[in-house]
Amino acid sequence: MFQLLLNYIHEYCDAPRPWGLYFQDSASPQMEGLVELHDNIMFYLIIILFGVGWVLVSVITNYNSVKSPISHKYLTHGTLIELFADINNIIIPLFNKYPLIGVKKLNFQDFCIIAELMKNKAHLTTKGYQYSDFLNDDNENIEFDSYMIPEEDLEDGGLRMLEVDNRVILPELTHVRFIITSADVIHSFASPALAIKCDAYPGFNY
Repeated sequence: MFQLLLNYIHEYCDAPRPWGLYFQDSASPQMEGLVELHDNIMFYLIIILFGVGWVLVSVITNYNSVKSPISHKYLTHGTLIELFADINNIIIPLFNKYPLIGVKKLNFQDFCIIAELMKNKAHLTTKGYQYSDFLNDDNENIEFDSYMIPEEDLEDGGLRMLEVDNRVILPELTHVRFIITSADVIHSFASPALAIKCDAYPGFNY
């Protein structure tokens, strides 16, 4: 029964899928805001796509200077198409910027309320993590390395280039801050479900 429960939970843990065309399930308010912003923008872009497409098809099929000599006066310069382009490039972004401002405000508020501190140091072959607010038996910060599991060693259901031997465990419903740096070269640290994407530079903390 316990094994069945674990399998049920595993099936509903979101992860990248082959040929996926959408976002992972959001795990933070910032990611929820970005997904909503994306959906709103796509709604207007689809309307514009069909509108401009309809105008272009109408021009191609109906334009005939012999049959309708005056039509070139209105269609040569593409006034209606330019109107759609202006709506797409000027007016709609004005409405779309407000949700983005809200997401940035959420980010700022989260950074103002910090309950956990975690350091991440990336190396060429491994990623080193440190829980700065927790101590081990020797009264030192908890540190560990996390190695990616090679593709040939993956078990059934394992995620390619994502499975590691030591996973990072974070508390739920808690504000968490990542301090990201690098020990050698530039690395990328990302967590799509949390809307986190940052490059780690040697000698800099972010």
